[in-house]
Amino acid sequence: MVDLNHVAFVEDDNDLRIANCQTLELAGFKVQPFSDAMAALQSLTPDFPGVVITDVRMPHIDGLELFRRLREMDSDLPVILITGHGDIDMAVEAIHKGAYDFIAKPYPADRLVQSIMRALEKRRLVMENRALRLAVENSNETLIGQTPVMQNLRKTLRHVAGADVDVLIAGETGTGKEVVAGLLHEWSRRKQGNFVALNCGALPETVIESELFGHEAGAFTGAQKKRVGRIEHASGGTLFLDEIESMPLSTQVKLLRVLETREITPLGTNEHRPVDLRVVAAAKVDLGSAEQRANFREDLFYRLNVVTVSIPPLRERRDDIMLLFTHFLQRASLRFKTEPPEITASTRSYLIEHDWPGNVRELVHFAERAALGLDTIETAKPETDSNGSSLPQAVELYEEKLIRQALVLHNGDVRSTIEALGIPRKTFYDKLQRHGIDRSDYVAGK
Repeated sequence: MVDLNHVAFVEDDNDLRIANCQTLELAGFKVQPFSDAMAALQSLTPDFPGVVITDVRMPHIDGLELFRRLREMDSDLPVILITGHGDIDMAVEAIHKGAYDFIAKPYPADRLVQSIMRALEKRRLVMENRALRLAVENSNETLIGQTPVMQNLRKTLRHVAGADVDVLIAGETGTGKEVVAGLLHEWSRRKQGNFVALNCGALPETVIESELFGHEAGAFTGAQKKRVGRIEHASGGTLFLDEIESMPLSTQVKLLRVLETREITPLGTNEHRPVDLRVVAAAKVDLGSAEQRANFREDLFYRLNVVTVSIPPLRERRDDIMLLFTHFLQRASLRFKTEPPEITASTRSYLIEHDWPGNVRELVHFAERAALGLDTIETAKPETDSNGSSLPQAVELYEEKLIRQALVLHNGDVRSTIEALGIPRKTFYDKLQRHGIDRSDYVAGK
């Protein structure tokens, strides 16, 4: 969080300037006094961490001209105008042009202090958003995070990657286990080889062995041609086995033999083929616990557990959440061709306080919805069009938002999206055309 409590106070009357600065200092602000607008313009910069307060009536450059010049320098810099009764109309016009507030003389000190505090909160959000965007731009890490636990994780991965040993990755669902596996591959001598990923929990028992070991033509009913298995395809590179705790016991026995002999025997042949691969396995349960391991072979666990890398859940590295969200928000806005919205105070509070049971994956989905103006903290209550939309127009807008949200949640997959929406395929495509929605913008990885 950016800590801001600076106040630039511009007043040509010496006694008023001294008295107001003393009042504001007693209220806890760091005050920079200026006797004229030119002195303030020469000192203030676009990264000024605070608020500018200026009297309207000043010689040479008045407060309104100072406001205009400051706005050219930084349109987000809050400027509070101190006015006499004859200047109120001009001050109101300045508010319409972006001035933060105006206070008419005479005024109680508390009125000024309260306005400054609100303006500083606005400035803090602006500066924090800028800092986050800059941090994202300057970050060249795939595994984003500035907390000590993430710095240590990156250091461990770089060390382990060069050791060319099998690795077991432990972490909750959505923490980024495949990203970590990919980095172990990219940072190793095997990076020129294939990175082959297989989710063991997504394949039925009748298919997984053929996927892993391959088969010859005619090895079983339906095997019309030879198929190279994932293990052989990963030779010279890295094989990533996700949700390995879901692997059938019969397949575990064969995988253990591959790890021990570094050779495979495809289905339908007695031929032994050597393979040069590194295995990176991931589990969402603690395989070191007999209870959580359930039907997972103990000998396979110990064979895989040469090195274990643990990925912390998002709730244990909350200081990374804003940086991650900013990154995902910018990425989603680029993908959906929208302007990234500013991160408000309520959104920030939600991001920091939420427990994120779905971890980084859940945060990504939240950022995608925010980029589309869907399902964020600000839009949780029913919306109305500020221009007074008719009921049919409001229905059209709501329908478009529902379609876009469904596309985000299902990564642009047509079948899953129309099932979620409960509409026929033709109707779906008609609505895409009517609302000007390009489904391909929502396809994962695009």
